[in-house]
Amino acid sequence: MSRAGRRYRPVALLGCLGCALAVALMLGLYLSAEPSGTSPKHSPPDPLQDKFSHKPRKCSLAQVRKLAAQVDGPRLWETHLRPMLIERVPGTSGSQTVRQHILSQLRALSAGWTVEEDSFQSSTPKGPVSFSNVLAVLDPSAPRRLLLACHHDSKIFPRDPKQPQRGFIGASDSAVPCAMMLELASALDTELKALKQQKSVVTLQLVFFDGEEAFEEWTDTDSLYGSRHLAELMAHTPHPPGSTHTTLLQAMDLFVLLDLLGGPEPLIVSHFDNTVRWFDRLIAAETRLHRQGLLSSHPSEQSYFRKDFYLGPVQDDHIPFLQRGVSILHLIPTPFPSFWHTMQDTEENMHRPTVENLTKILAIFLAEYLHL
Repeated sequence: MSRAGRRYRPVALLGCLGCALAVALMLGLYLSAEPSGTSPKHSPPDPLQDKFSHKPRKCSLAQVRKLAAQVDGPRLWETHLRPMLIERVPGTSGSQTVRQHILSQLRALSAGWTVEEDSFQSSTPKGPVSFSNVLAVLDPSAPRRLLLACHHDSKIFPRDPKQPQRGFIGASDSAVPCAMMLELASALDTELKALKQQKSVVTLQLVFFDGEEAFEEWTDTDSLYGSRHLAELMAHTPHPPGSTHTTLLQAMDLFVLLDLLGGPEPLIVSHFDNTVRWFDRLIAAETRLHRQGLLSSHPSEQSYFRKDFYLGPVQDDHIPFLQRGVSILHLIPTPFPSFWHTMQDTEENMHRPTVENLTKILAIFLAEYLHL
């Protein structure tokens, strides 16, 4: 399958977004109009509206050094990543093994995550298949959520007749992003526990999607099984419980998606104008860590996150959420790694210093966004 057919495809959203903006504008004008002869009414503040003006809390240099030191490279690699480097096609025993690994790592943390599997069945070109997303929420009662996501499944790949025992591992696609997310939860465990105890307005949610990969050829119906299911579910789940006008989808501040990370020298660009300010926080974190000498094999201040390149939109698990108006920060290398969708997407071709560097950058990002 060609790269163009897999992900580099235009996302036709301008029409529907234009309609949505027009409706929103009309609704805003209607709601702001006061009936003649009445005094102005002051509604209580809406925490869901605050997500559009949310500001990060910049870490001090001492905090940057502390957070970087908390990222444990050996734990990331040995504890979190290695158990995931197996075939994990949806509906198989490998998939179940990896899900149990993710669940056990999250349940062992002191922060007290609410962890569950979102299981469902869907039709595929191979027939009905069972899928399971893994969901973890730090504080389910918080009004708003920052969502960090990746996919845990691996692609169906034909066996090499010369090495029939060897299957497609998908190290960067996306075992490494899963391991990075587990390490972030581990490295920030104490801070996240405190955040939960403070009953912050914004909490953190982790999502490990199943069924991102196509079973045959990438189409709108043969791909993104887990994210399509969860976006629909969240769009119809009241939040807070019992609400008649807000849903879990509306509670989402920002959807940060990790994919194809692990190789050396990734070039990650900003894909959406409305989240450029958050992309800028990643650039700032990379720059500060570099200047403090806290990144390895990192030749310049801006090695990963760049705003001077763009190769067009990429189809991935964010699409069902983007189509419903969620703000997206898509962290994926473009161009894709040379080993993408080949049998060379293995541990041996991952670059450990880069993986650890990116995890440190994301630790700073999360700490600043969540005011840890």
